[in-house]
Amino acid sequence: MEKLKLITNGKRIDNRRVDELRKLNAELNISKNTKGSAMFTIGNTIAVATVYGPMEVFPRFLEDNDKAILEVNYNMLPFSTDERNRPGFSRRSVEISSVIKRVFENVIFLEDFPKTKIIINVDILSADASTRCAAINASSMALALAGIPMKDLVASCSVGKIENTLVLDIAGKEDTEGEVDLPVAYLPLTDEILLLQMDGILKKEEFEKLLELAKKGCMQIYEFQKKTLLDFKSNLRYNSPNL
Repeated sequence: MEKLKLITNGKRIDNRRVDELRKLNAELNISKNTKGSAMFTIGNTIAVATVYGPMEVFPRFLEDNDKAILEVNYNMLPFSTDERNRPGFSRRSVEISSVIKRVFENVIFLEDFPKTKIIINVDILSADASTRCAAINASSMALALAGIPMKDLVASCSVGKIENTLVLDIAGKEDTEGEVDLPVAYLPLTDEILLLQMDGILKKEEFEKLLELAKKGCMQIYEFQKKTLLDFKSNLRYNSPNL
């Protein structure tokens, strides 16, 4: 069987350039029973984040007198992939939940809410690679809508290497057939990398180029996040019967 060609004449199998993100989309406050919620879509990958709290901690002995406790639950729904997943949390879900938690522990002003808990739940509705990046982007927007104080919005995207070519936003077969996958989470305000996980091997100069490419991709997502949130707030203001 002939091996699938991932890049042909500078174009990828989904017809993108090597430095091009997939199409972005977002829907805000899709759940009325939470403090804030957001659905973030990049290509065919869809993540929904819901935020609860700050709330009381039960049992009380688990509370922290100096700051809020952050709980993150990442879950890929059974129908999110071509092969049906087993319902419930897996080892991978626990690992990614921990990764996302560490990202936002460095961003949220948890000390503003001592003796409380903040919960972020993320469900992946459709998985076509870069799910943890989509989860972080959805969570960042949901936290903003919930009014949780943060240093800045967090933007996340993946970069990688396929057929000896450095690319932005790994998707589809690029994830399984490519040589390197590198998800990144970025805090623009401080030029800080909050997540950096690499699957594969790179030369130093390749890593440096990929990191710059990831920052550019994250900044595009960051601008999209800001515009979407501002447009949403603006529509709320203009639609308010009190104004």
